[in-house]
Amino acid sequence: MKKTLTTLALGAAMAAGPAMADLVFPDLSYRTGPYAAGGIPFSDGYNDYFTLLNERDGGIGGVKAKVIECETGYNTEKGVECYEATKGEGALVYQPLSTGITYQLIPKVTADGIPLHTMGYGRTSAANGEVFSHVFNYPANYWNGASGAVNHLLEINGGDINGKKIALVFHNSAYGKEPIRTLEELSKKHGFELTLLPVDHPGQEQKSQWLQIRREKPDYVVMWGWGVMNQVAIQEAANIRFPMENFIGVWWSGAEFDVEPAGDKATGYKALTFTGLGMDYPVYDDLKKFVVDSGKASGAGDQLGSVQYNRGLYAAMLAAEAAKTAQELHGTADITAAMMRDGMEALEMTNAKMEALGMAGFGPEFTVSCDNHGGPGLVGVVQWDASSKTWNAISDFMPTDGEVIGQLIEEDSAAYAAENGIEPRCN
Repeated sequence: MKKTLTTLALGAAMAAGPAMADLVFPDLSYRTGPYAAGGIPFSDGYNDYFTLLNERDGGIGGVKAKVIECETGYNTEKGVECYEATKGEGALVYQPLSTGITYQLIPKVTADGIPLHTMGYGRTSAANGEVFSHVFNYPANYWNGASGAVNHLLEINGGDINGKKIALVFHNSAYGKEPIRTLEELSKKHGFELTLLPVDHPGQEQKSQWLQIRREKPDYVVMWGWGVMNQVAIQEAANIRFPMENFIGVWWSGAEFDVEPAGDKATGYKALTFTGLGMDYPVYDDLKKFVVDSGKASGAGDQLGSVQYNRGLYAAMLAAEAAKTAQELHGTADITAAMMRDGMEALEMTNAKMEALGMAGFGPEFTVSCDNHGGPGLVGVVQWDASSKTWNAISDFMPTDGEVIGQLIEEDSAAYAAENGIEPRCN
C-alpha cells in the first residue's frame, strides 16, 4: 500500500524533525553559443520558479530547492559532462532542453536511477513507460507536434488536405528529424505530398531551401528549427513573399526572438504550443513581489512573460509538483531520485491544481501512469501579430492523432527494448 501524507501533516513532521538536505534540481543550461537566445529565458524561468517557492513557501514541503546550473552551450558532449559532474549532488531530475543530450542520457539515467524529463523534446517513444522507466516527456512530444500541425491544416481546409504540398524545413539533427516518420505516416493517411528540406547547424545558410520553396510552391511550410535558424527562415520566407499564415513552426520555433527581426513581415506566422502566453496569471504577481522586486531574479530579470521564460517556468512547476507528489507518496519531505521518479509517474495536473498555483490554463490537463509517460499530447496553435508584438492563441489545447502516434511509439519502443534487453515492466 502506498503511504500518503497531507501537506499539513508533512509540514508538521518537518517542523519537528532535523533539517533536511536541499532538493536538488540541476539546470543543464546554455546561456552561450548559437542557441543562447532560447536557452537564456528558459533557464531564467526555471530558476525563478524555484526561487519563488523558496522565498514564498519556504521550499517544497518545507525543504529548500537548490538549482545547480551547468553550462552546456547546447553541446552534447558538454551536456554529458554536466550530468556526470552534478549527478552526485543529490540530483532529483534532469531537464537538458536538448534532444542530442537526451539521447545520450537515457541509458545513463536509467542505470543511475535518476528521472529525466524531456518536456516537448527528446526521444518521442520514451512516452512508453513500460520500456523507458526513468524518462518522461509529458505533456506533449514531437510526434504530437507533427500531428498538431497537420490537424491545424485540416481544420483550415475543411478537413481535406488531399493533394496539398507540405514542405518540412528542419534542423539537420536528431531534434529536427524527430517529426519525419510521423509526417510520412500522416501524408499516407491524408494524401498530402511531403518535401523534406534539411538545414545544417546552426541554420544561417538557407538560400537553397527557400529557392526550392519558391520554385516548387508548396501550399504550407512546417518548421522544426531552433535558435538563429528560425530567424533566418522567417526572414527568407518574407523575402520570397511566402504567405506567413501558411507557415507554422513547432513550439521551439515560436518565440519573440524568432519573429521580431523580420518586423511587420512576420505577422501571421504560426507556431504550436503546450504552454500559456504572457503574464496574465496570478503567479506573476508573486514572482514580482518575491523574486524580481527583491533582486533575486535569474539573469537580467528581463525575460518575464516571454515564450521561453514561460516554458522554463512551466518545466520547474511540473518538477515541483512531481516532488510534492513524491513527498506525499512516500511520507517524507526528504525525497530521493527514486522517490521523485515515483512522483513523476503518479503526477496529475488538473485545472484546479493549476488554478491553486496561480497558473490556471497555463498548460493542458494530463495524467501520467506507468505505461504512459507522455500524457495525452494536447497541442495548441498561436499566431504572431507584429503590430502589437504579441502571440495570440488561435486554438485551445487539442487532441492529436493517437492512433498513428500510438502505433509509432509502440514500434520504436519495442525495437529499443529488443536492442537493449528490456522487459516491459507494467504488466
